[in-house]
Order: sequence, then C-alpha cells, then structure tokens
Amino acid sequence: MALNSMLRRATSSVLPLAIRATAGSSRSFHSVISTAQKVNLGHALNPKSFSPFLRFSTAAAVSKTSHDESLIRVLESEIDCAQKDHLEYDDIEDGFPFEIENNPGQRTIILKSNYHNEAIRVEVDMPQPDEIEEGENDDDAADDEASSGSSIPLVVSITKGSGLCLEFGITALPDEICIDSLSIKLPDTSEDQLAYEGPDFNDLDENLQKAFHKYLEIRGIKPSTTNTLREYMDVKESNEYLLWLKKIKKFIEK
Repeated sequence: MALNSMLRRATSSVLPLAIRATAGSSRSFHSVISTAQKVNLGHALNPKSFSPFLRFSTAAAVSKTSHDESLIRVLESEIDCAQKDHLEYDDIEDGFPFEIENNPGQRTIILKSNYHNEAIRVEVDMPQPDEIEEGENDDDAADDEASSGSSIPLVVSITKGSGLCLEFGITALPDEICIDSLSIKLPDTSEDQLAYEGPDFNDLDENLQKAFHKYLEIRGIKPSTTNTLREYMDVKESNEYLLWLKKIKKFIEK
C-alpha cells in the first residue's frame, strides 16, 4: 500500500511539470515526438536487426548456386560423351524406299510413299527393349536381347483415294515382320465410335496371314526395310538424347 501511494504521488508531481514544459510551445512538443520517432526508427533500421535474415538468404542462394553449378558440370560431361557417339543419317537414307519426315524433339518419325493410287504412311516409334517373360533368367534374357535386338513399333496406314484406310499395327523384329492387328478406317468415322477391328491376327487362317504379309511386302514393309530403319532409329535415339541433355542444361543455366 505504501509503495502504491508513493508511485501515485510521483506520477502526479511529474506529469504537470511535463505538461507545463510543453504547453508554452507546440514546437517543443513536436520536437519531443520527432526525436522519439527518430530514435525508434533508427533502432528499427539497424542493420544488425536484419542480419539473421540476410545471413539465411545469402546462405540459401549460395547453396542453390553451388548445387546448380555441380549439376551443370555433370551435364556438360555427359554431353561431351554423347557428342563423341554422335552419328549421321546420310548413309542410311540413301536408297531407302520411303521419304522420311524427322522432326527433332519428337520420338517418332513418319515414312511416306505411294503405290499406284494408294498413299502409304508409316509412323515409327523408338526401339523398344524386349520384354522379359516371367521366370526367365536375367542373364539368358540379356543374351537373347543382344542376339535378337530390340523391336520397333510401327503403324502402317494405307489410304485409297476415297479416304478409306487399312491400318496395320506392326512389331518389326530383326529379319521378321509381326502383324499385331489390322482394321479398316472410314474417313467419316468419329473417334468416339468403337468400330469392330476384326479378330486377333494370329487367329486368322494361316494362308490369310501369309497373304497380308505379302500385301505389305510389295508396299515396302519388309525385313530389309525395317532392318535399315532400325539403324536409322538408333541414330535418332542417340541424337535425341544429346538434344535432350542440351535443353536441360540450358534450362538450369537460366
């Protein structure tokens, strides 16, 4: 109680003095406020008060830059290796029975040719590794793949002048053409409509299967063509990998 009484007396004696000291001059009052603001502002803008944030931001930036530079060095090393394996298409294209439409950056190429009144279009995908059957030994599968090579998926479209199209799904193996499917495509058929695509090709009569293989052969789809095509796609895959590495490196450097 005595302490509270002393504090009240001290406050009541000091406050009137402060009021009288500033009452005579508004300039003095504003000076007091201005001085207080400068003191507070100066404390708020003290660089030391920001140092933890600045140190954190700088460290994060240095760390990110260091990691990016390390990635770029690894990419450059891989690009150098890929460039040493760079191949050209020139020797492969000579004497090839199809016009080749190759767009860098895309995984497929398009082959085009004409046979009488038919327009032949072949979409060629990247070589696919042979699938390992369940229970097959990995070493034996690797040996088989090395000897047989990978397969190449093809979609062969043969279109008449009326727009009617016969489409083959094909797997090209070394020295062998495998027909997976065939269907007839009408020019005015909507993609939403599910047309009947016939039975499984292997369920067809053997003579009919042979006849379709001959049908494709005289239109240029034969093992000699697809074996050359395999070499072309190996070159494309190598070149696409090099292009892919360069695009990633360019992105990281920005």
